Amino acid sequence: MGEFVGKTVVITGAGVGLGRAIARRFASEGETVILLGRTLSKVQALADELGEPHFAVECDVGNADSVRAAFAKIRERHATIDVLINNAAYYEPGRVKELSDDVIERIVRSNFIGPIYTCREALSMMERGALIINVSSESVKEPFVMLSLYQSTKQGMERFSEALLEEVKDDGIRVCVVRAGPMIDGGDATSSSSQWDMESAMAFFEENLKIGRNLAEDPISEAAHVTDVFRMLLDLKPDFRVTHVNIGARHP
Repeated sequence: MGEFVGKTVVITGAGVGLGRAIARRFASEGETVILLGRTLSKVQALADELGEPHFAVECDVGNADSVRAAFAKIRERHATIDVLINNAAYYEPGRVKELSDDVIERIVRSNFIGPIYTCREALSMMERGALIINVSSESVKEPFVMLSLYQSTKQGMERFSEALLEEVKDDGIRVCVVRAGPMIDGGDATSSSSQWDMESAMAFFEENLKIGRNLAEDPISEAAHVTDVFRMLLDLKPDFRVTHVNIGARHP
């Protein structure tokens, strides 16, 4: 038997939640993970935990120059990459009439423009058999209120993924959307909801309750369990592809 050669996997939003869980799993299974995050200290802490050959790169996916700089650093150590996982996202509820310029910019740049920037850079480093996974949200189809920008940017990212697949399929590159529900990572919520101010969190809960969605009763998954889906996608045979995966928690 030949020697196992692991894949080189770039993960955005790798410092917390699902991104961190994926990185830990893949590193333990012999892949090389490159950890991208807007806050360098978070991804660097994970890189230190995992050790070589894994490494961290500061990257604000919503900033084109930051993305270019990050992939330039990756090229210093890897001529090619096998997998890009676009996991980074910004999640904050709000009524449109009350949204600040900063929040609008951050949501659109992180959730929609960001994956376009990273895909553009990654494709120049990908060969036949490479894979792009874009992480979406159940909220594009499930009823929620106060998430208009989050929902629409995720839906736009899904449509972008479908169009991108048509561009790259003859090059042997696969593109898949993973639409996921809420999850925790070791007891910590994977979204930014823990950082919301109390007033925003209560308004979000109460407005959704009005449409019959009790967020306190929604089932929630373990991020470590969700990584099974990403493992499956990495292990697909060359003559097989999956373009959409819809996963969610269920009550025990």
